[in-house]
Amino acid sequence: MTIIHHPSDATLAAFASGSLDEARGIVVAAHLSLCAQCRNAVHGFEAAGGALLEDVAPEAMSAGALQRAMAALGPLDIIAPAMRGAGSAAAAGDLPAPLSRYAVGPWRWIGRGVQWRPVDVASGEGVRVFMLKAAPGTKLPRHRHTGTEWTCVFDGAFTHDLGRYGAGDFDEADASVEHNPVVDAEHGCVCVVALQGNIELQGWLGRLIQPFVRL
Repeated sequence: MTIIHHPSDATLAAFASGSLDEARGIVVAAHLSLCAQCRNAVHGFEAAGGALLEDVAPEAMSAGALQRAMAALGPLDIIAPAMRGAGSAAAAGDLPAPLSRYAVGPWRWIGRGVQWRPVDVASGEGVRVFMLKAAPGTKLPRHRHTGTEWTCVFDGAFTHDLGRYGAGDFDEADASVEHNPVVDAEHGCVCVVALQGNIELQGWLGRLIQPFVRL
């Protein structure tokens, strides 16, 4: 497996510090479970943070401070499998290891050649997590997003304006990106997505079917 596309340093630092929201954190964790390079980067950010804490003068803690701090770190059972490099092996069927602790809905068709299944993750920022599975050669409509779209490819590949994304690759898009992904003609594609906001289909056909698109 050759991974080309990685999360930004800012995203990896946020994951390391525990400040990343849980929904996006799951997609980053899926990438980390496949990418030794980014696991090492996260370890580096953690070490840097620890070094900074050593220079901070100690203060008395208020009652419940430890519990609040641990809650702010997010679910450690997401982080631990990712940092162990759990790889593509999953604890629950065809799920990436970081998703195995979550309730995941059944696959359902949302368009020709494309299936979708929701992942039940609480998010205070309107971020929805789901998996997509597309048949070989599927061409998705050209679209943009009103918020962010973070994607980790779990199996297969897709290509769009910014390059080819294969197993383990991470696509960190925002509202400035407009693309029309084309799925690998031989292997199809399975990926994990954290989507904030809505999808806006482009062109007259996209606007025609827009009312029927709900992810």
